[in-house]
Amino acid sequence: MTNLKDHETLTQPYHLVDQTDLPRVGFRGSHSAEYLTARGFTLPDAPNRATAQADGSWVARLSQTEYLLLGSPQDQGQRVADEEARWELDHHANYLLPRQDSHACLVLSGGAIAQVMAKLCGVDLSFPAFKPGTVAQTSAARINVIVIHTGSVEAPAFHILWDRASKQYFNEALLDALEAFGVSRYSSTSLP
Repeated sequence: MTNLKDHETLTQPYHLVDQTDLPRVGFRGSHSAEYLTARGFTLPDAPNRATAQADGSWVARLSQTEYLLLGSPQDQGQRVADEEARWELDHHANYLLPRQDSHACLVLSGGAIAQVMAKLCGVDLSFPAFKPGTVAQTSAARINVIVIHTGSVEAPAFHILWDRASKQYFNEALLDALEAFGVSRYSSTSLP
């Protein structure tokens, strides 16, 4: 566990944005890449990578044949919601994985978010180990999480997804980690 005395109080602004209600969906199967490419998505070239789309949405590749689409706040996730509604089962190996009701999602951004996450997670999420566009499927605060680096080196941001049934628990754990670095629980970073 990180020793708090080893860290200065974090003075950089932190933002927590709850995107649980923003549409997201998954696709799995040997024809999923072909399907998503035909639908106009740019796909990551390897598992555990993510690619930003022109509309602000993201595609994360979770395995060789599984993709997670995160809706864009710019269109309130409409493009991703439309993809989920448009999908039909056919003879191709491309299966819909609804993620809207199964996963909570937030975006954590700020200067030293890797230090904050180190309080919750044993995986090194600092640069250069965890570069923009990288995906980590790991455990944080003792629950399974997907962490997607959707920021940049200069402005890091992590999309964090986890089991929606544990939403309040993980929110509290994350707020406690931020508080340990001097960020007030009652500041504008607080989650609903």
